[in-house]
Amino acid sequence: MRRDVFQAIADPTRREILNMIAHQPLNINAVAENFEVSRTAIYKHIKMLTECGLVVITQFGRERYCEARLELLTEVADWVEQYRKVWTERLNSLENFFDEKRVRGRKKG
Repeated sequence: MRRDVFQAIADPTRREILNMIAHQPLNINAVAENFEVSRTAIYKHIKMLTECGLVVITQFGRERYCEARLELLTEVADWVEQYRKVWTERLNSLENFFDEKRVRGRKKG
């Protein structure tokens, strides 16, 4: 089952896992050591990240390493960008409104 990237990043634990392995591949035990939940719970999070295509697991000998594939996050960035533009425009309009109020207030005083 292919899951959605938005589902993957919705959970703070999965976001933290991505943050950890974004810098370097780590084995599953190394990832699990950083959390107070069971190794099984962490493995389930990693499985979802793998299903979304954000993580690839590679076997080296007996160890399984998680490697981040963050290219798919551009989908999230693109989606967020459209709203950033809208909010920037709204905040700029609000700032202009208050600037005009200040100017009018000074003219009256």
